[in-house]
Amino acid sequence: MKYYIIAGEASGDLHGSNLIKALKKNDPQADIRCWGGDLMRNAGGTLAKHYKELAFMGFLEVLTNISTIFKNISYCKEDIKAYNPDLLVFIDYSGFNLRIAKWAKAENFKTSYYIAPQIWASREGRIQKIKNTIDAMYVTLPFEKNFYKNKHNFPVNFVGHPLIDAIDNYPKVDIEGFKKEHNLNQNKPIIALLPGSRKQEVAKMLTVMLSVAKNYTEYQFVIAGAPSLDLEFYTPFLKQSGVTLIANKTYDLLQVSHAALVTSGTATLETALFKVPQVVCYKGNWISYQIAKRIITLKYISLVNLIMDKEVVKELIQDDLNKNNLSIELDKILNPEKRALLLSEYNKLEQKLGGKGASENTATLMIDSLK
Repeated sequence: MKYYIIAGEASGDLHGSNLIKALKKNDPQADIRCWGGDLMRNAGGTLAKHYKELAFMGFLEVLTNISTIFKNISYCKEDIKAYNPDLLVFIDYSGFNLRIAKWAKAENFKTSYYIAPQIWASREGRIQKIKNTIDAMYVTLPFEKNFYKNKHNFPVNFVGHPLIDAIDNYPKVDIEGFKKEHNLNQNKPIIALLPGSRKQEVAKMLTVMLSVAKNYTEYQFVIAGAPSLDLEFYTPFLKQSGVTLIANKTYDLLQVSHAALVTSGTATLETALFKVPQVVCYKGNWISYQIAKRIITLKYISLVNLIMDKEVVKELIQDDLNKNNLSIELDKILNPEKRALLLSEYNKLEQKLGGKGASENTATLMIDSLK
């Protein structure tokens, strides 16, 4: 069978790569063309477009790059038509993917969605577009099944969360060896900085995150460099002593970290599953934030808190994200008593996410749908 998979960012590349492996395992004749990144290509997909060319964050950034976005949409449609897949697979990246889905359905392509659009967070009215354009939905968050099925009468498949497999299968790292390899101080615990993967957010987040570094000389701060950004981009942030950049090794870094400051997104869930106490951070473009604040109706922004339906990790958002507040919250997660409580909540979180096998479950259901 021929599969065309569209993922538009680093997290989609990770989950797409594991889905490709599962598809190839269960369908030896699988031919896969994709939008994604190096991980999807290395898993056996033929890359049509790299997500580095697609990463625009926030309403203002989208508007200023609108011509590029429309060119990408046109190219995607032409490429799908030329490839003529048996199944189109959309992974997250809803703004782009739902546009393609509408066109694809009109062209009679079979459509599926893995890691569903977060319409439970904003613009719930998109449910009608999903019903009209998506043949099968594979959701990864436990509350999504009830949301889609009970609230909107749209049956979906809860397959578990692919991060559980991704983390469980990831090679284990020795902390002493890791520190030696990267010239880190063997005697200082690591505080990881995960500032995101897009230039706009990284620039904002790192400025605040690094503002507290000099007050914690007994620790060493390490920036997790995103695969989508070049080393040169980070250079201005590395002038502070005691700050190191380690690129493309976020999972290695999380395994050996004592605490983390994390930009809101998938990374908050990854950090929790690696059992690292964290403070969740978010600061966006002022205009984009004002718009988002008016259409997003959630109590929380981090996946950890959303899944647990309570504040497990502290969220510092927009003006609340400043040097003083960040220091206060970092002090808390460095406290042994607070850390023990957090780790206990992380264990409950993992249980809620279901067991292993999300990619395998999804691949099997997709292949069955084509028989």
